[in-house]
Amino acid sequence: MEINFNELMSVIVEKQGFSVSPEQRKKIEDTYQFLLSFSDDKVIYGINTGFGPMAQYKIAKDELRNLQYNLVRSHSSGMGDVLTPQQTRAMMVCRLNTLSLARSGVSMGVIDTLETFINEEIYPEVYGHGGVGASGDLVQLAHLALGLIGEGYSNYKGERRQTAEVLKEKGIQPLDLKLRDGLALINGTSCMSGIALLNIWEAKRLIDWSIAVSSMINEIISSYDDSFSLELNAVKQHPGQQEVAAKMRAFLEDSKLIKKREEHLFTPSGATPDQFAEKVQEYYSIRCIPQIVGPILDTLKYAEKVVVDEVNSANDNPITHMESTNVYHGGNFHGDYVALEMDKIKIAITKLSMLMERQLNYLLNARLNDKFPPFLNKGILGLNFGLQGMQFAATSTTAENQTLSNPMSIHSISCNNDNQDIVSMGTNAALITEKIIANAYQVMAIELIAVAQAIDISDCRDKIGPQSQEVFNDISKLARGIDADEPGFEKIERVLQYLKTNSTKKEKTKLSN
Repeated sequence: MEINFNELMSVIVEKQGFSVSPEQRKKIEDTYQFLLSFSDDKVIYGINTGFGPMAQYKIAKDELRNLQYNLVRSHSSGMGDVLTPQQTRAMMVCRLNTLSLARSGVSMGVIDTLETFINEEIYPEVYGHGGVGASGDLVQLAHLALGLIGEGYSNYKGERRQTAEVLKEKGIQPLDLKLRDGLALINGTSCMSGIALLNIWEAKRLIDWSIAVSSMINEIISSYDDSFSLELNAVKQHPGQQEVAAKMRAFLEDSKLIKKREEHLFTPSGATPDQFAEKVQEYYSIRCIPQIVGPILDTLKYAEKVVVDEVNSANDNPITHMESTNVYHGGNFHGDYVALEMDKIKIAITKLSMLMERQLNYLLNARLNDKFPPFLNKGILGLNFGLQGMQFAATSTTAENQTLSNPMSIHSISCNNDNQDIVSMGTNAALITEKIIANAYQVMAIELIAVAQAIDISDCRDKIGPQSQEVFNDISKLARGIDADEPGFEKIERVLQYLKTNSTKKEKTKLSN
């Protein structure tokens, strides 16, 4: 049941319905019936054995159903913050998709109940702390399974309620666990994958905004056009760099402020002055946008492919293989694919927040830009402070990202009686990535306020391009020019929400797919 990134996000973010096709349902039922028969006289992990290091213990036939319930209940032991309804929805969509591949041997009740919870927007209470991402997201997925069997708590219509109450109110039967349903539900990478999908979704918009804001800074300081030219960037064989440069050219195509290199700093007579009045090249945070944001974009695109591949994979153990009429034991639940990609995104988005912070510093430091008053201060220097306070917030938030970007996947700790002796920490990596992206949005909000303030001070509204004009108009409504000292936290919050709910003009169609 292959599903692409945009289809996944339409179900997760836009809350479109999700159902398994009749053809796939038949395969799921056939696989379940095969496994039911195949396991009758064989030792199959998770059906008639204990779990993890207790797999050496055979379970009596009259206890097999209890075994599945015991697994779910015992592993529902998470702590920390509760996942958001959107994160839980993403997890459920990912779990339904992988179980629908007909490789796990689940009963049709699992498919039906997951479908119902997704489409009725019932979100079991799942905690962020618990899984180590090796036998999959055991603890997080156990909390999901706990909700499916009608126990624990769920978020329904924005309220925390006992799941049993919600199901009774809506006339929904709790899931009746059969064969290996409990193990199939909790044994996989669907929590880390779901959060990873949302991280990629948010990071995509953030990168687009970074390109737009970087373009606006190039514009308002009248930088040269060759740093993002086709000719310069085409000689570097990286698609991300070339795409970023192309987006900058598109964003700035109607600007009256960008300087053409051939019209400046060339002396027809060949005479060379001792010193040029204007800068030959800008600082790296202004001039090297394609080279800095390009690899970040490429990293994100590769991560998207890996995570979508994981969602379309059977990340379970054991795997039922109808073609060879056999069951295979292994470790498809191990989350290193997702963990490594989240760690790379952590580093990439931290680098992006560092770029934003340096660009902000450039705008606020009069000795660097030689164009604007210190801290973009529109008042009296010394008496008033401009954006000085906001810069502290941006700098400290960037510093936090630098600490959080330490890779999580290398922090393996053996557990489970050393059965899980090397683990991925994939969900931890995904949750920290979410925090880094949220921090980067905060830095971006402050930077965009500074850009709008710089446009206001330089009075160049009639010369900036139409896309810059549109962004400037929006930000001016949310955070009017700072003429006097006043609290800025509400302005930052308004711009932050604007960034997270809007996209740049050139990207609106793509992001709504």
